[in-house]
Amino acid sequence: MLISAICLGSDPGRFEDKDHPTLKSSLNHNTELAWLFYFCTISFRSLLDLDEVASLVPSMVEPQFPAPFGAAVTSTRAIADLNQSYHPSGMSGDRRSDGVDEELAGTTPTDDDIGENQEKQITSLARQMSQISRQGSGNHSEDARNPFLECDKEPELNPNSSDFKPRKWLKSTLQIASLDPERYPRRTAGLSFRNLSVYGYGTAADYQMDVANMWLKAAEWVKGVLGYRKSVRIDILRNFEGLVKSGEMLVVLGRPGSGCSTFLKTIAGETHGFYIDHGADIQYQGISWSDMHSQFRGEVIYQAETEIHFPQLTAGETLLFAAHARAPKNRFPGVNRDQYAQHMRDVVMATFGLTHTINTRIGNEYIRGVSGGERKRVSIAEVTLCRSPLQCWDNSTRGLDSSTALEFVKTVRLSTRYTGSAAIVAIYQAGQAIYDIFDKVTVLYEGRQIFFGKAADAKRFFVDMGFYCPDRQTTADFLTSLTNPAERQIRRGFEARVPHTPDEFASRWKESFERQSLLSEIEAYEAEYPLGGEKLKEFVTSRAAEKATGTPAKSPYTLSYPMQIRLCMWRGFRRLRGDTSMTMATIIGNLIMALIVSSVFYNLQDNTGSFFARGALLFFAILLNAFASALEILTLWQQRPIVEKHNKYALYHPSAEAISSMIVDLPSKFLVAIVFNLILYFMTNLRRTPGHFFVFFLFSVSTTLTMSNIFRWIGAISRTMAQAMTPSSIFMLALCIYTGFTIPIRDMHPWFRWINYLNPIAYAFESLMVNEFSGRPFRCSQYIPSGPGYEHVSGSSVICSEKGAIAGQNFVDGDAYINTTFQYYRSHLWRNFGILVCFFVAFLFAYIASSEYVSAKPSKGEILVFPRGKIPAFMKKINREDDTEDGYMHEKHGVGQGGQEQTAAIVKQTAVFHWQD
Repeated sequence: MLISAICLGSDPGRFEDKDHPTLKSSLNHNTELAWLFYFCTISFRSLLDLDEVASLVPSMVEPQFPAPFGAAVTSTRAIADLNQSYHPSGMSGDRRSDGVDEELAGTTPTDDDIGENQEKQITSLARQMSQISRQGSGNHSEDARNPFLECDKEPELNPNSSDFKPRKWLKSTLQIASLDPERYPRRTAGLSFRNLSVYGYGTAADYQMDVANMWLKAAEWVKGVLGYRKSVRIDILRNFEGLVKSGEMLVVLGRPGSGCSTFLKTIAGETHGFYIDHGADIQYQGISWSDMHSQFRGEVIYQAETEIHFPQLTAGETLLFAAHARAPKNRFPGVNRDQYAQHMRDVVMATFGLTHTINTRIGNEYIRGVSGGERKRVSIAEVTLCRSPLQCWDNSTRGLDSSTALEFVKTVRLSTRYTGSAAIVAIYQAGQAIYDIFDKVTVLYEGRQIFFGKAADAKRFFVDMGFYCPDRQTTADFLTSLTNPAERQIRRGFEARVPHTPDEFASRWKESFERQSLLSEIEAYEAEYPLGGEKLKEFVTSRAAEKATGTPAKSPYTLSYPMQIRLCMWRGFRRLRGDTSMTMATIIGNLIMALIVSSVFYNLQDNTGSFFARGALLFFAILLNAFASALEILTLWQQRPIVEKHNKYALYHPSAEAISSMIVDLPSKFLVAIVFNLILYFMTNLRRTPGHFFVFFLFSVSTTLTMSNIFRWIGAISRTMAQAMTPSSIFMLALCIYTGFTIPIRDMHPWFRWINYLNPIAYAFESLMVNEFSGRPFRCSQYIPSGPGYEHVSGSSVICSEKGAIAGQNFVDGDAYINTTFQYYRSHLWRNFGILVCFFVAFLFAYIASSEYVSAKPSKGEILVFPRGKIPAFMKKINREDDTEDGYMHEKHGVGQGGQEQTAAIVKQTAVFHWQD
């Protein structure tokens, strides 16, 4: 209050008569200092504005403003507008604070103590009061409106309005966030790297594996596992340096095979198949590479050239899911998670021009959906909602026309401008309009870096070196053509002075003044943001403030595990609603199969003549129920790339999606089970009592769920589709043979008896047989002896023709039949159910664990494949030399007939086609 009154030019003595005894006591002892400060303020009030007065107090330094998407934004205009809207008069003189009372209660200064101690006390008081005053004034500021709650009142803040203005929405968000910097901490992520070298082990060529040489391939694999096979080191990237600050965009230029994708993957932490040299130094504005990709996974993301989304979901649902998955805990007051996610989704869609696609499905090659350019923008919007400060885009303009590609880059530029994020984009063909959008450029030549700097300086650098840029050739094409000896043009007189090989280009770059300036800039940047410094603490604080309750401190995820499961369930039901054809086809297909099987075994008679038919019917019934989930492997593999992408974005655990998918599929599984088993059971005249029907239904559903977990586990533990389908086919065949019907238990070979023990279908089939036959007498349909001459034979002289019959009886007990034929016993009924439950639980946990820890096999560099013994000699030589990410072949070599070397004979066309009028 004291500082507020002084800043207003109020008389400090006005507070002496207030009902604040502690403040009154403090003022009595500080009268001289207070009056001195008061008169000084009055004298200079006409000369100083509020910001200058605030600068006299250390606590009134303007705060750092977090961006609405989680990354920091430096907005001078927003800060100035916020300071103009600051009115300390909004805080009344009798406003109290318990924190201030405690501060003053512990100080009892005397007149002799006025000096440094008193200044510290007043400074401490000012720190607290300035924050309270800022909060109080913010409540009365007309500009600091909550866009989440007042968007309906203000069309310019409403993303669903045609008058929506993203800049004004951002300014309002910044103003509200600045009122409480501790609740909304900031974080940024730049990038600096030095001595970045990446290498791998492999070959540039290999032979095609077939039936004859597959055993040799297996032997080579065993040698590699045991360490006896010599691997050739392939240098992919060599001694890269660079600096990308927050809010900047870097374009990576180079021909395919130059290392662009490997460079982006290294920055994003996706280093499968290659290794980073130990001398490499990669820092993310004070955060190490290991910390960023473990504790802060999802803050640096890699987006491949193809967009992967669920085609059944609409664009609005796709982005709403991303907004929910990264919805922070420290939201604005009065805004719940649903309001936050929906509003942020609408804001991002309005900003990127996607509002009209909110109810349009994403689609794919088979489902009609949004256009290719819109799908690109959906990917950008998803990354924006993930609030990733550093983004890596790998040839994302592939397949787009020039105007759509330009719109894509503009959208990325818009994202970096509003969120303060940094973007690294690899483009193989970029127009001049696209190139001019970027701040910096790096040029790669067969794994060597030959330039890194401002985009406007790259052309001059190589022109001064001696190369010629033709008229009307774009800067990006000129820079890329330098890496192709057949395309680059040398200025007259510089033929002997320009570099020709990749090593010469790299050497010329290392000796240049531009590289020395870059290294100096990197050193200054790393000195400003040292490893483990304040930026790391700010990052930790910011992420901790966003995490939901129950989320581990070092977890990269924002939501807790139960919240992730609920969110994935919401998406799963949306997917079912978006494409019901698969569910309806499954139901109709099982309905038709039930009718076909039931017609074959229609209305079985209650006599011994139906024994084999009943066993065959139950065998088909349990197999069809068990294998109804076999196609879930295909569904699992269709969504696996999307789940792994979201896991890299740190949206949710893959195991959370695994659990939710099982829960989402339960209604359809139960519906299919009811339709199939109800028709099958009553059309075939199985045991028609409620108890026996529900036992049959219980074991059928249990088998379906158990086998579903088994098939899901096979799909989750496999790293390729071939690895999943091949063992599944063999596994299904083994289960059919060793169920116990086609080969009874007593006839099984001892070496393969263990298959029956591990067969969950065998236990379910035994229980179904017990449920149908146990405790039930069947009238004998055929006797032995029978026929002419045996009409009058009776008593113990005749016996029923089925197993388990007793001489002289006209019926066969069902228990005796299954005991002697299949070695099934009534006591095994509920024991088998317990075994099924154990199978279900065991494979459930195995599926969840495999989903979490086993990832699909990432794509690696491509290599040329030749028939065995036909690999050209020069390719064998390349195998012993360096290489790049996709087995790039040396330019001067070609492959002719017979695998012999030959030079390229393609003549470059230089004619210009033009027209006029």
